[in-house]
Amino acid sequence: MAMDARYEEIGILKEIAEVLNESTESELMLSQVLKKLLHLTGLETGWVFLIDESGRHVLAAEEHLPPALSAENKRRMCQGDCWCVSRYYKKQLTKATNIIECKRIEEAIVEGSEDTGGLTHHATVPLRAGGERFGLLNVGSPKKKEFRSDELALLEGVAFQIGTALKRIHLTQREQETVLLAERNRLARDLHDSVNQLLFSLTLTARGGMEMSTGEVRETFGYIQDLAQEALGEMRGLIWQLKPRGLEKGLVSSLKEYAGMLGLTIHAEVTGIASFPARVEEALWRIGQEALANCKKHAQTSIVHLHFKISDESVVMSIRDDGCGFQHDENHELPSLGLKSMKMRTEALKGRFHLKSSHGQGTEITIELPI
Repeated sequence: MAMDARYEEIGILKEIAEVLNESTESELMLSQVLKKLLHLTGLETGWVFLIDESGRHVLAAEEHLPPALSAENKRRMCQGDCWCVSRYYKKQLTKATNIIECKRIEEAIVEGSEDTGGLTHHATVPLRAGGERFGLLNVGSPKKKEFRSDELALLEGVAFQIGTALKRIHLTQREQETVLLAERNRLARDLHDSVNQLLFSLTLTARGGMEMSTGEVRETFGYIQDLAQEALGEMRGLIWQLKPRGLEKGLVSSLKEYAGMLGLTIHAEVTGIASFPARVEEALWRIGQEALANCKKHAQTSIVHLHFKISDESVVMSIRDDGCGFQHDENHELPSLGLKSMKMRTEALKGRFHLKSSHGQGTEITIELPI
């Protein structure tokens, strides 16, 4: 029997490894491996918390939660503290552990509002790879109050596999971001060294032709010069977007400098300490560039108001102009590719995008991103 159990354990670990090796996206991977784990072990319910350095947890995957935990859009799972998350944050949870009672289910029982499906206890296992920690794997079944040592050992092996896969995915994403940044820098250099210089030469040539000509020919050269100057300005803006000089000075300073290049004046106000993860800063920078470019092209005003409100949990950026505005109905699709791009960037980071505009009342874009 012992040998059969060992073979079964190896088989489970092998099937889990196959799922993990094929995965390139964290949340999809967690959902797939949790479903596979429950199927192979005969357990019924499971969920995964990803936990950041501040102790804030996010429900990244779940399977067969009882109504007590799934009610109100999983409110009890997404809010509040519990024993396992608290112990994890304090670094007191380092291996697979039997949880004597589940605080979230206890609260549901006390409230008497929803069915717990017979689930009262669960095992919890930290997800880690070497010295890095990523969160918790929790599993349980109705009426099951304790996990045997061999069950906990298996769960620990699976959790280590998941942690290693999460680390691999994170490293791959960082590598892709590094490659993308290098390619942007290369393209920015090429544009500056070739197209930008050609446009500058065309501007000088047109100016020289205008000074040596009269009548309609002079007007034609003047028109060519104006077009070249406009194209040169567009090219410099494109180079800025590809390689944001000055972003190391901070997001607000960079947006001010970019606005100045466009001929806009920014009135900026910052509430809170402007410090957030690189991915959030990059998204706000790109969204801010697009919004300022829209102001330049469409608002018919040179004054823009920029406001940041930063807390421990989120950053809110609003960009407002007092220009001509346009009629916008929130129930209809966004009217331009640029606005759609801003919304997509926001939602990719699980943020919220809001657009407010009407004729003669200006336009305001508000972005809220979790940090």
